Amino acid sequence: MTGRPGGTPARAPGTASPRAIGVLALQGDFEAHARALAAVGVPAVEVRTAGQLLSAAGLVLPGGESTTLWKLMEGTGIAEAIAEVVRRGDPVLATCAGAILLSRRILNPERPGLGLLDVTAVRNAYGRQLDSTVVRLTDLDRTALGSDPLEAVFIRAPRLEAPGPGVEVLARRDGDPVLVRQGNVLAATFHPELGEDSRVTRLFVAAGRR
Repeated sequence: MTGRPGGTPARAPGTASPRAIGVLALQGDFEAHARALAAVGVPAVEVRTAGQLLSAAGLVLPGGESTTLWKLMEGTGIAEAIAEVVRRGDPVLATCAGAILLSRRILNPERPGLGLLDVTAVRNAYGRQLDSTVVRLTDLDRTALGSDPLEAVFIRAPRLEAPGPGVEVLARRDGDPVLVRQGNVLAATFHPELGEDSRVTRLFVAAGRR
């Protein structure tokens, strides 16, 4: 997926304020994340360099195509900056391809991830683009998300396997984790920015206010 023209724009790169969340804008529907954040009253800034990323108050890693994202990050220092953001405790939201990047191991094909989320990510586990679907998730951590079903948009979604002991599973689809939390990192295999339910975005924002 690519950013859609005509949407509500994030701020111009390089204008992060202490309250602005950075949305990595290399590829994927980063504009949808900016709109989702704006809908809950949080400013967003598009970030495309390591320096811009580090100047924001938190980070969103949007969906897209994970192999392309790896190539776009090569030699930029962005991977190291992402690790620094996680290390210093800023809130991080990773969706779909973003969750793949953070994983300790990636399958289909196999390669190491950034090792910032203690899971194995299986790419395209729910099918290709034509298999995209909207699912009402009912297997939820009620403390984090409440009891109402959570609408989740799955597009070429990965499956998360073998979560480590520090990983909380907040939502499952057919028994598989699809929303997890590890410390300051929240990762979804679906696209919360594309649905009308704002609970995942609000959960991410709340982590930055602790």
